[in-house]
Amino acid sequence: SVSCHPGVLLLLLNRAFKKIDERNMSKLCEPSNKRVRSLAKVSSLVNLISPSKNGAVRRFGQTIQSMSSRDTKSPGMSLKAGSKASGPTPTKRRNSTLWSETLDVHQKSTFSTKEIKRQEAIYELYRGEQDLIEDLQLARKAYHDPMLKLSIMTEEELAHIFGDLDAYIPLHEELLVKLTEGTGSDGTVAQIGQIVIDWLPRLNAYKNYCSNQLAAKALLDQKKQDRRVQDFLQRCLESPFSRKLDLWSFLDIPRSRLVKYPLLLREILRHTPPDHPDVTSLETAITIIQEILSDINVRKGESECQYYIDKLEFLDDKQRDPLIDKCKTLLCHGELRNKSGSRLHVFLFSELLVLTRPVTRNERSCFQVYRQPIPVRDLAMEDLQDGEIRMGGSFRGAFTNGEKAKNVFRVSSLDPSHGQTHTLHVSDVYHKQQWLNCLRTAMSQQQGAPARVQRGETIPAKSHSSENENCPPPVSGPKLRPQTLSKTRLDQKLQGSLKRKETGV
Repeated sequence: SVSCHPGVLLLLLNRAFKKIDERNMSKLCEPSNKRVRSLAKVSSLVNLISPSKNGAVRRFGQTIQSMSSRDTKSPGMSLKAGSKASGPTPTKRRNSTLWSETLDVHQKSTFSTKEIKRQEAIYELYRGEQDLIEDLQLARKAYHDPMLKLSIMTEEELAHIFGDLDAYIPLHEELLVKLTEGTGSDGTVAQIGQIVIDWLPRLNAYKNYCSNQLAAKALLDQKKQDRRVQDFLQRCLESPFSRKLDLWSFLDIPRSRLVKYPLLLREILRHTPPDHPDVTSLETAITIIQEILSDINVRKGESECQYYIDKLEFLDDKQRDPLIDKCKTLLCHGELRNKSGSRLHVFLFSELLVLTRPVTRNERSCFQVYRQPIPVRDLAMEDLQDGEIRMGGSFRGAFTNGEKAKNVFRVSSLDPSHGQTHTLHVSDVYHKQQWLNCLRTAMSQQQGAPARVQRGETIPAKSHSSENENCPPPVSGPKLRPQTLSKTRLDQKLQGSLKRKETGV
């Protein structure tokens, strides 16, 4: 090391700082060619998400709104949009307080264990309604309104994606009010059955919302190709209020909540004493919600069926079979490969089997019909063994690594004017079994007899029928002995997922 007189060292430092200041001044005076984003535009997203000046989000359990006067955080401390945070932002968490935790020790000792479990189940229903209301409000304030104000999407597009979410908030607030009014001074709800019976019919309002979900999801996926939409949704996903959920998760929350009501009511009933007046009411309520869900499911299925019919593109009028207008149910659909290895998207409607090729027309995805649709009443099906070679062709080389084809079946038309045969390959045995089950179900409905098939045996056409009601299908798996009805564990597992099941192959 070299020693230096303190006075000399101070002089050298002063000269160094003077040169640095001169350089910085010269840089500031030079014109800059770099594009600078407007601070107002950059921070507008934060301001729209929260009306507060510093863009902070309130803690869990409260909707996004202005911060209280207790917030001493200055605006300058807020993180500017586009800048990198020094650490990950903590995710907003749900309040998981139990009913029993709201009681003091003396109160808790006055209730039996069964009554505590019953009240916990009722409280879970109550808390779920609060969470749902909060999520519906958040979807509007954090997603819909900002995208409209920033012109990221048009009002028409947002209406198509979000539906009437605002209209459902009072519906669930009404149940909260009734449950609050039915709560006694000791914090318990004595009778909930009649409250639920009176309220459940209001859920019919969700029929249109659920029916529109498929089209809404398709439009949202299409808009995600827009860089502005993509950037906005990514910023929201990284914000604490999202709980790491994307926009569609919030839009799908009402549907997922609907299917939970029977489970919640059964849980309350399970902890209700047999002699309690709520038993009969809860059983009635469960029947009501199941009927509502069944109606919504039918409407949703019809809407899904029509959605895909509208996306079919016919090369000529001869391809458009008049039966297509009678189809009300889409039993299954998915991507398969034909004998040459080409990808096809196959639709099994209640009346028709339609093979298509996915195409894009003016940035709109659709399905170009391949060959002539086959009426289900004229359909024959053959379950092929793994590695089997038939019908004048070999699968060797048609699939990866030159392996013999596995999970293959054949469909054909018994109408001589059609003269069609299609050998189709499925990705795995599970999805093959689904396709076989769905085909047998449709054929048994339309051909008037249960399908009974052995491996390699063709199902012939029987008497024609126009029924389109779903019925339990006979099952014959690829490695099972021939059976007319499902009798094995595999059959029982597969049988429950047949109605309108999309085979993601």
